[in-house]
Amino acid sequence: MRIGIFTDTYPPFINGVSTSIAMLESALKKKGHQVFIVTVNPDDMHYVFEKNDHIIRLPGIPVGIYDYRLTGIYPLKAINKIKEWNLDIIHSHTEFGVGTFARIMAKQLDIPIVHTYHTMYEDYIHYITKGYFDAPSKKIVEHLTKFYCDKTVTELIVPTKKTYDLFKEKYEYTRNIHIVPTGIEVERFYREKNKKEKTTILKDQLGITDDDFVLLFVGRLASEKNVTFLIDNQVDLIKKNKHCKLLIIGDGPDIDLFKRQAKKLKIADNVIFTGKIPWEEIHEYYQIPQVFVTASHTETQGLTLLEAMAASVPVVALDDEAFRDVVIDDLNGYLFTNKKEYKQAIEKIMDHPEVMERLSRQARINAESHSAKYYAEKVLDVYYTALGGKPVGRKGKKTFLTTMKSVVKKGLHGK
Repeated sequence: MRIGIFTDTYPPFINGVSTSIAMLESALKKKGHQVFIVTVNPDDMHYVFEKNDHIIRLPGIPVGIYDYRLTGIYPLKAINKIKEWNLDIIHSHTEFGVGTFARIMAKQLDIPIVHTYHTMYEDYIHYITKGYFDAPSKKIVEHLTKFYCDKTVTELIVPTKKTYDLFKEKYEYTRNIHIVPTGIEVERFYREKNKKEKTTILKDQLGITDDDFVLLFVGRLASEKNVTFLIDNQVDLIKKNKHCKLLIIGDGPDIDLFKRQAKKLKIADNVIFTGKIPWEEIHEYYQIPQVFVTASHTETQGLTLLEAMAASVPVVALDDEAFRDVVIDDLNGYLFTNKKEYKQAIEKIMDHPEVMERLSRQARINAESHSAKYYAEKVLDVYYTALGGKPVGRKGKKTFLTTMKSVVKKGLHGK
């Protein structure tokens, strides 16, 4: 199958969506499919062709939200190249910018378009409005989302039931919704795949000793991630164990605010900020902690939890619907609803090595069900549904389903 992935964010951008797309691309290629990428140029206002013209980067301008760029420029040269790709299906990962281009091309080429909804946009409106007109802005986002996801796509993918409920209950979406949790390359995070010598070097660089009990958070450092909760509770955890340290990986608009908070609480020595870590290196940092923690309430899924679990690190997470399918109480971690429950969960793991060992072992087992391989298989199922009886490739070719039936038939008869 020839698959076109359209996205506003793709490596070298570092975020959950970018990581999931790179992983899906790799997994689909391993299954023998050809994958083509249309994305935004992260550097300037030029369009660029990469990797034997399998990647097109369109001109994009910064939108003021982290590193995101938006494009509305669709050069004829890029359009002609996409036509030459002879795509069977388009998979969009954004509602706007490149997502609009995906819908234009799907209509021009008369091929199905599958869309994955990654972001709860209503939680990020304040970055644009700066606190003004939030209510009407959220209503506009709702209408735009419903239009892009309902009127212009063949099949819709969401990562969790939380997102499913948003569409079914609030947006009153009436078409097919496929719940496909995003996978990760679990093997990258396995303990046996990472060198202990490298972990020792990293710990020395970060000022972490073998006596330290390390809590890890990975993500954007912004208000919606609720990092202030983690830092506030670190005060009491340090009183319980002076060797308890909070390792915070990531960057964002509030990093200086969080640093000042730790300093004000006089726990700066026990709260370590690494800044942004390249995606190619992040798996090495997951080998350091004893527990992964998050109090974020705006996730659609939370891939960092899966990454931690793949590294045999149990998770203590806010009891949010986005996390309930991943974290199972007293099996691979704990869910909490308040400060007391959060600290009790940490202390139970910290004070009972046998509990940590049991949770760690189960975390690794549960992570395996979220591998890139299984994710790609589930996404392919949605592609097949979207294709139905539509032609694959250019006019006159057999349908994909007809081709598959032919292959199966030949296999059965040994021809």
